Amino acid sequence: MTSVFSVARSIRTVAHTFCNMLALKLIAFFGLGVFLSYYLGWTCMLTTVTVFAVYLVTGGWKFVKVVIKTLPRDLRALSVLLTLKWNVKKYNNTGSSIPKLFQQTVEKFPNKPCFMYEDKTWTFKEVDLLSNSIANYFYEAGYRPGHVVAILMENRPEVVFYWLGLAKIGAVGALINHNLRDKSLLHCIEAGEAQGVVFTQELASALQDISKDLPRDIGLYFIGQGSANVTNAISLNPALDKSPTYCPPAPRTKFTDKLFYVYTSGTTGLPKAAIISHSRFYYMSCAVNSFLQITSEDVLYDALPLYHTAGGIIGVGQAFLRGTTVVIKKKFSASKFWDDCVQYKCTAAQYIGEICRYLMAQPHRSSETQHKVRVMFGNGLQPALWREFQKRFGVEIMGEFYGATEGNCNIINFDNRVGACGFTSMIAPFMYPVTLIKVDEDNNIVRDSNGVCVRAKPGEPGELVGKIVTGDPLRQFDGYVSRKASDKKVATDVFKKGDMAFLTGDVLIMDEYGYMYFRDRTGDTFRWRGENVSTFEVETTISKTIKLNDAVVYGVEVPGSEGRAGMAAIVDPDNQINLVELNAALQKSLPSYSRPLFIRLMRKAADTTGTHKLKKTTLQAEAFNPNIITDRLFYMNTKTGHYESLTPQIYQDICDRKLRL
Repeated sequence: MTSVFSVARSIRTVAHTFCNMLALKLIAFFGLGVFLSYYLGWTCMLTTVTVFAVYLVTGGWKFVKVVIKTLPRDLRALSVLLTLKWNVKKYNNTGSSIPKLFQQTVEKFPNKPCFMYEDKTWTFKEVDLLSNSIANYFYEAGYRPGHVVAILMENRPEVVFYWLGLAKIGAVGALINHNLRDKSLLHCIEAGEAQGVVFTQELASALQDISKDLPRDIGLYFIGQGSANVTNAISLNPALDKSPTYCPPAPRTKFTDKLFYVYTSGTTGLPKAAIISHSRFYYMSCAVNSFLQITSEDVLYDALPLYHTAGGIIGVGQAFLRGTTVVIKKKFSASKFWDDCVQYKCTAAQYIGEICRYLMAQPHRSSETQHKVRVMFGNGLQPALWREFQKRFGVEIMGEFYGATEGNCNIINFDNRVGACGFTSMIAPFMYPVTLIKVDEDNNIVRDSNGVCVRAKPGEPGELVGKIVTGDPLRQFDGYVSRKASDKKVATDVFKKGDMAFLTGDVLIMDEYGYMYFRDRTGDTFRWRGENVSTFEVETTISKTIKLNDAVVYGVEVPGSEGRAGMAAIVDPDNQINLVELNAALQKSLPSYSRPLFIRLMRKAADTTGTHKLKKTTLQAEAFNPNIITDRLFYMNTKTGHYESLTPQIYQDICDRKLRL
């Protein structure tokens, strides 16, 4: 009997080994069977069929089901991927750039609207000429390839005009979050190693507050009428009127050169200047329009910040590379969203999860069914809202994606798989080397006995990583301006000994078909209102104000809200904390989305780590529940603008969504 089981196990092993050797197992098997029956006779075919039957019976049927389910999806993805790789290689070999590709679009659609903003419209030709005048001005001012100019503006098309103009002379724009103030703003300018700053008159006071700490030789340029009240600032309005609009001196470029910087908090510390190369801008934009079939006939509604990847790259990229008209909004308005889409005749729109939730909370209006929006794309859409959102607003396709601004991990869900932010191939995972590596309960990477990362199985949480292939624009890691910060995002011995991979800092879960679902962020950040919040930055601000070291910041889940709301736990045994002063300091130094919505004043220090920091896992689990926490709890009352006591009734109102934060 033992020998029978031994033979059976051997046959099973041979069957699985044989079938798993084939890239497309099912198709290859039948092709092999036909070949053998034709040339070698029916005996060989029967042997092959027997092996395959054993494979199916002993569990192979599960993989066959996956092949049948995902083959069309994977083939389409392979087609897009190969096209992108071919074009990136071609553009790299010919010394192309985003300004040059934009010039080709201008030649195709010179008089077509490129950007629409409020009651103004710029054609592709007008954008080209405006960016030429900006390029010539800064070239005459001494800016050359590699020089960096920080761009500090509210959401408006000029943000694009300026980084495009700088790119035409090889200079690099650093796109600053216009919500930043004080030390955070100064840090971003310094982190980008900027030689100049362009700012709008609305943000002059923010720059004036840090002007004394800026380098003396930094160039300051403002857009607006009159004086900006910033020392040594030059008004660009009259200067650009005199600047020529002919093509500026074009430097020799590579498609892998820097285009501009986008700031991201990463997973630790203050914001970092992430490098966006020409090639990265290209494939992030083109991947979305290839999968979602966005064309020059579309009109895209972009109410997202232009200093971020989604709005500033993927949104703007549709205009630059496809000839799509893009509608830019100063800020998102839930009450005007569908009215705008009707007014501008939009056929596509961008979102983040909060936008979808805000739209669902709006009262019904006629415009929500009169629009022509057929596709929306973005990230963070709650699975529970997905179908309901589509049904109410009649949007055919929701293109949920995941993209790491600074890394090589970009995935997309183009076939309406509810809740998924993308996928990886289960048939041929080598096709696009992005995967999940297993993490423990504290989100630490798990390795096997050989020191190689363990891949997460379907249903297991894992950190998303992308294999780094130096020299391949699609697989290389551009990283940050800071080399030290870049090194922290790279892991070794991931897929095999000696290799390298980019660590996204995000934990996802994969199902049996390879679809991936976002779960959580690792490290010292959390996401709130569509922004990454650095706990280190908030903790630093609090510590300076209260003069205490025992304070930690973390994100907590709030029912009905996207991401995690900020909460600060501060050790205050003697009731010394003045919340009015703390609130004033937070408002001065931090953007609204970074300010803690909950405060926990602890009578004694909780458990600490080996480096004497308060353990966040326990605090996060207790969140802001006064029914289990004996410490004093406070919440930010958005109506009064002050921290007030968080009672059990208020806690219940928050959970029941009667009180909105």
